[in-house]
Amino acid sequence: MHIVPSIDLRNGQVVRLKQGDYGQQINYDVDPFDVARSFATAGATWMHIVDLDGAKEGHPVQTSLIARIASASGLQVQVGGGIRTKADIDALRQAGVARVVIGTQAMEKWDWFEQLVHDPAHQGAIVLSLDAKNGVVATRGWTESSGRMATMVAKEVSEWPLAAILYTDVAKDGMLTGPNFEATGAVAAAGKVPVIASGGVGHIDHITMLKTLPIWGAIVGRSLYEGKVDLAQAIRVAKR
Repeated sequence: MHIVPSIDLRNGQVVRLKQGDYGQQINYDVDPFDVARSFATAGATWMHIVDLDGAKEGHPVQTSLIARIASASGLQVQVGGGIRTKADIDALRQAGVARVVIGTQAMEKWDWFEQLVHDPAHQGAIVLSLDAKNGVVATRGWTESSGRMATMVAKEVSEWPLAAILYTDVAKDGMLTGPNFEATGAVAAAGKVPVIASGGVGHIDHITMLKTLPIWGAIVGRSLYEGKVDLAQAIRVAKR
């Protein structure tokens, strides 16, 4: 299982939102370049970056900064936040981003998303973000419901050339109380696309429990910045 440390960027600063709420922002007095390099030193091979300004504006805002962070770290990077068009994707990939994460636009423009995923230029480079409330996929910063069950979506895309499905239980995100293990396992079992668990990791035991699920990896964010999880230890546990 891969441990994927994350950086959430807002106005160029490293922050964290509780349950995706911009009114519940935690600021961290750290340099994003130093953080990214520390991830590599700890043994990570992937890094997850969220452009929170992009998510709010509806188009990527911090692509230049993300490109410089990715280059400085030497890590493979996947990026989400406000990605709505093929031009957005092309710009990020030209900036050195390995995978792009698409959520709201995928759910709201499903035909467009299907064509995108099957485009030879982007096969294996698109991550479908499924953010769920009570198992139902939420969109637009988790304020609206798609009406579709995450497990059914995972089943529908089972044969698509996606890089991964990024599954987040909204109630768990940024809360450090543990992922929704049951729901995450159900999404992973619903299809063949590799699943990345996101949201809720607050203790090394959560990593141990995630290892029992048929998933590709797990995102770890706030717990790293607050010293609740040591990244190098988490990577060792995930590799066992």
